[in-house]
Formats: sequence, C-alpha cells, structure tokens
Amino acid sequence: MSTKSMDGVLFANMIKSGAASLRDNIKIVNDLNVFPIPDGDTGDNMFMTIDSGAATLTDEGETSIGAVSSRAANGMLLGARGNSGVILSRIFAGIAKGFDGVDSVNVPMFGRAMESGVKEAYGAVSVPVEGTILTVYKDAVRYANSRFTINSSFEDYFDDFLWELNRSLERTPDLLSVLKEAGVVDSGGAGFIYIVEGMKRAIGGEILGEDAQPLSARKNIDLNAFTEDSVLEFGYCTEFLLRLQRAKIDIDAFDLNKLIDWLNSVGDSVVAFREGTVVKVHVHTKKPGDVFNYVQQFGEFLTMKIENMTLQHNETHAQKRFEKKPQKPRKQYGIVSVAAGEGIKETFLSLGCDYVVDGGQSMNPSAEDLISAFREVNADTIFVFPNNGNIIMTAKQAAALYEDADVQIVPSKTIGEGYAAISMLDTSSGDVKAILAEQEEIIAGVVTGIVSKAVRDTEMDGVVVKKDDYIGFVDDKIYIDSAERAQAVTGLTEQLKAGRYDIMLVICGSEVEKSEADAVYAELKKAYRRTEIVMIDGGQPIYDYIIILE
Repeated sequence: MSTKSMDGVLFANMIKSGAASLRDNIKIVNDLNVFPIPDGDTGDNMFMTIDSGAATLTDEGETSIGAVSSRAANGMLLGARGNSGVILSRIFAGIAKGFDGVDSVNVPMFGRAMESGVKEAYGAVSVPVEGTILTVYKDAVRYANSRFTINSSFEDYFDDFLWELNRSLERTPDLLSVLKEAGVVDSGGAGFIYIVEGMKRAIGGEILGEDAQPLSARKNIDLNAFTEDSVLEFGYCTEFLLRLQRAKIDIDAFDLNKLIDWLNSVGDSVVAFREGTVVKVHVHTKKPGDVFNYVQQFGEFLTMKIENMTLQHNETHAQKRFEKKPQKPRKQYGIVSVAAGEGIKETFLSLGCDYVVDGGQSMNPSAEDLISAFREVNADTIFVFPNNGNIIMTAKQAAALYEDADVQIVPSKTIGEGYAAISMLDTSSGDVKAILAEQEEIIAGVVTGIVSKAVRDTEMDGVVVKKDDYIGFVDDKIYIDSAERAQAVTGLTEQLKAGRYDIMLVICGSEVEKSEADAVYAELKKAYRRTEIVMIDGGQPIYDYIIILE
C-alpha cells in the first residue's frame, strides 16, 4: 500500500490510534522514571493530553485536515498535563498551524507542518533541555524531512521518522546525565514513540482502539444513585464544543462575555472560552435543553455531553468541600494553589487560598482544571502556586488561554515553597512585579525535604538505594537511604542541618500512623530544641513525609 495523500479523516484516525497505542503502554513509560520512587506519571500525562484531543474527533463528516487538526490541537491544549503533556500539545498545535486552511496534504506539506511542530514546541519552553522529547522529535523531523521526495508515500515517511525517533531516544542518556545515572532513556521521548507507532499503523488501515471510549467517558456509573423516586438536586454537568457559523452571526462581533452572563443566569460553575471559531462551554444547569437551544443561534455543535450530577455526587463530594465559590463582588487579588491530601488542602485554604486544585506528583491537573479554578476565583489578578515543577508549564498554558484575569504564575516547585510563599504573600503595594519578585525571594530561602519509598535498586549521588527502603532527598539530590522510614526522616534533617532554621514543618503522608508521627516529633524536638517544629497530618500520597525548613 502506498498512501500519497492525507485528509482529515485519516489524520483523525491517526490521532485516535496513537492515543490507543500509548494507552496500552502507559506503565512502560511511567516506569522510565529517573527517580526511584513511585511517582512516574509521564505516560499518564501524555495519554490524558492526546486523549483530550482524540475526544473531540467525533464528527465523521469532517474531511478537512486543517479543521480536524485544529480541533484536536485545541483539545490537547486544554487537556495538557505535566511538562511532557504540554510539550506534546504544543507539537500538535504547531502541526495544526501547518495545516491551516488545507483540506489534504502530501508528504512534503506534511513535513513542513512537522517542522512547524518543532518550532512551536521549542517556543513553549523558556529554557529547552536537550535529551528530552524535544530533541527526539526534532531529530526525527530533520531526518525524515531530509529523505522524502515529491513521490514519497506516508509509509516511507513514517518508516524514516520512527527509525530516527528510536535512534535519538537511545542517545538521550548521552545528553542528560541524570538519565545515564538512572539507567533509563527519556520517558517523554518513549511515550512519543508509542504515539507515532499507533499513527503509522492507522496509515496502513489498522486503527487501534476503535471501540474504546476516550478516558473522559470511561466511568463506572452507579445508575441506582438516581431512582424513580429521586428528585433532581444537583442538575446536569453540561459540556459542548460549538463551531460559530458565519451563516448565523457576525463571528468577529461575537461577544463571549454576554454568553457567559446568560449561562450564569441559567446555571453555575460556568467555564467558557473561545479558540478561533470554536467555543468551549461547561455549565451546571437543571435545563440543559434550554442551553443547547439558546447557543445554537450562534453555530453548530461539534461535541455534546450531559451527565446527571447526582450520579457523580458521592464520588466528588470529598473533593468539592475544598472548593470555594467565587466571592462577590469581583475582587482585586485571588490565590489558586495545587495540592494533594486533605490536610494539605485545608492548610492552604487556611492560609488564604481561594481555590485548591486537586493534584500534585503523579496526579497533575490539566490546563482546563486550572482554568475552571480561575473562573471560580473571580479576581482581577490571580496568583497561581503550582507547587510542583511538573505543573508549572501547564499553569502557564492555562494562564495564556484564560482572558478574564491577569494570571501570574509564582514558580513554586514544592509544597514547601508554596506554603512559605503563600503564608508571606503581601499584596498591599499593588505592584504585581514587586509582589512576584518578593515571592521568588521567599521561595529561594525555603528547603523542602522529602521521604519516600524506593521502587528499585540504584545508586545516585553516591548513595546506594535498595528497593523498598526509604530515601530522603531535596529536589533531585538523594541524601540518605534507610530501611526504616522514621530513621530516614531524622537522617535527612541531620544532613540538612535543620538546627540552623527557625521553623520546621513536617507534613505526614497517608501511610504514616499517628504513633509513628508522634515518635518522629519527639526525636526531632529532642535534636532541635531551638527550632519550632510543627506536625501536620497532610494525607498526601507517595511522599511519606514532606519537611519544610524556613
């Protein structure tokens, strides 16, 4: 078979097949984690990102590759999670730019769009790091584009592209010492290879996962939660993508804010934003039919989803109690933070956060999750604390997509940095630049130590790590390995010379029993008599102890 032309139908099948291929290999990608603790989430983040794009491709009648690629790219931009997911979304956003206004492409046109993907992906990263998915994708585009001719088939192009993807992935440890030390290749690059393998199989007519629903639709629903005697209390979670139509309205004059005002009059939890001629809407309402009838005056639907929220209520109630409704009237400053664990969330709310987005290591929120939080806060300027280095890029992407406030990202990479910065946030000057500078200065003075269980044997930073031991580390540096969790805590604080600090906060994870926490507190109090020690039951996963030194 020799495929010389690619239209929207084929490209949609390629994205769906690429998502299915990665889905089947998520664990392999997650396990390529540099750090020997159970927090590998690259595979999950990349899958949920591309799956968000695949979920938009439900209109079988669309044949334009320009329209299909744009829709999928918008879905990925909103669904992007983690650094690898953001980069993946930017790759497809660049490819979509290369397809703009085009119904179908040949191989040379496709190659130029792939080059646009390289430019877009590198432009999304303030300091690009070689030896990552960026390098792997760039090398493969350069190689494949150097070999095609006007008569090349897409089978030929993807053979070359995959060949160099694999070769470049094998070279990543030579470019990043942390990969070589850990004995792994770049996980983002590996995830991308699985995506491309699925895309190539779709070119040959084999579409993986044709019968699988997107992740967002795969839910275990207890239908007995709403019976013939139930009363509708929570309404319907209503979501749709609407394509504005020139036959119905003047698209340039379309006023999104007026639509938002109307949606707020018939429902709540409104999130609405526009990308080109596509409007994405989320609203909770008891009359979804009225919403659909009203908005159809502006265009036609690309996707629609309605869910009875009574069926979701029991599952989400625990999370909802950490959410605050927007304060009225609109205020000058708002705070959004990201955290996992009920105790940590409650702590951040007590510090003055308006909204705590559920997430953290191994459970990165999407750009759309953050945008929903911005909408709830309802402030002119919103300060966002990602509290995880793998969420900062997603937060920046969400900020760029949100137009109803000045969203400023405070680059907190740990819970400790976020805690210290929020607790000392002073907006009285009214000077946003000065506020951000002060916040970054505060962050620089905080040390966050972590204790977590090792999932494999390794040797890093001169420390021999044994599987199932507990390691103590700061950032990417391991300080101690111990068979006993409590000893890892005391050993780490000793290595960090904790007695030099005035305050030590110890946040206990979900696996730590109260008796152990009390014993750890007694040991620390005995060792650091001049340091104020505060214990918090954080309830966070993965990290058994988070130690914040100020």
